Amino acid sequence: MAATSFDSIAEGHRQWEKHNSLESADGLATLTTAVRMAEILVQGAEDVLKPFGITFGHFELLTMLVYSRRGGLPMSKIGARLQLAPASLTHNVSKLEDAGLVERSRDPKDKRSTLVSITDQGIALSGAASPAIDDYFANLPMDKADQDAVRRIGAALRSQAGDKVDKTF
Repeated sequence: MAATSFDSIAEGHRQWEKHNSLESADGLATLTTAVRMAEILVQGAEDVLKPFGITFGHFELLTMLVYSRRGGLPMSKIGARLQLAPASLTHNVSKLEDAGLVERSRDPKDKRSTLVSITDQGIALSGAASPAIDDYFANLPMDKADQDAVRRIGAALRSQAGDKVDKTF
């Protein structure tokens, strides 16, 4: 999504307040701001990862596999941890498999389950892309306190929605 030349969130707030209430206008502006922030953050990560030929979703999946104890996880666990629908997960795994970054096999612990394992090429790509992502996040226009506040507020909302939230994070 391209940068905007008009502050549609502020205008939406003004219009909503005029026709409804300040409280609901504030809520609407908070929601649309959070959505736009997410779009900007993801697009920035996508731009950083483009030279590596992967998306941010691919990077998340590869990183999860790098950090797994066995270098692989069942598809069901990956889907739950990344909060991906089965079709989206299958699509992402297929793309990574076609690129030689992961392999699928039957899970030796559960023959009904598919295990996704990272290849040496996937480990190398994840390792090469990690410094670029580190630099991107280190240069956001948000200091540590801002980032902590976003995570704290997000954790409260996630908890209210029934998500398991690690309070030490």
